[in-house]
Amino acid sequence: MGMSSGTKSKAVLSEINVTPLVDVMLVLLIMFMVTTPLMQQGVQVDLPKTSATGMELSEDPMLLQIENNQRITIAKNPITLEQLRPKLIAIFKTRKNKQLFIQADRRVDYGIVAEVMAEAKAAGISQLGLVTMPKDQ
Repeated sequence: MGMSSGTKSKAVLSEINVTPLVDVMLVLLIMFMVTTPLMQQGVQVDLPKTSATGMELSEDPMLLQIENNQRITIAKNPITLEQLRPKLIAIFKTRKNKQLFIQADRRVDYGIVAEVMAEAKAAGISQLGLVTMPKDQ
């Protein structure tokens, strides 16, 4: 039952079939190519629109973000308002360019933005810039 006593001998196939492996790899490659642009990390800030022109940059800009919930971040690291001045002093101690850009959500209270600007000035930052969006966008 189920055993054959034929004279034909079957050779053992010792090759590895890579076609399914290639198919899986191509599907994974396509999935990663499609999903990678969607994985952009960052904070969504609704910037105000103005007709002002841009500032000239001399080196990589230091960006301070104020989110809608009044959370302050420097270089994607959250920080409190009390920690802001010592942190800015430490960051700008070694930088030649004392330029800071503030990117605040349009719904943030103006008082918070004013406090952040005062702390930056007290930390010795000579140039402050506010990041906005052009009116035509």
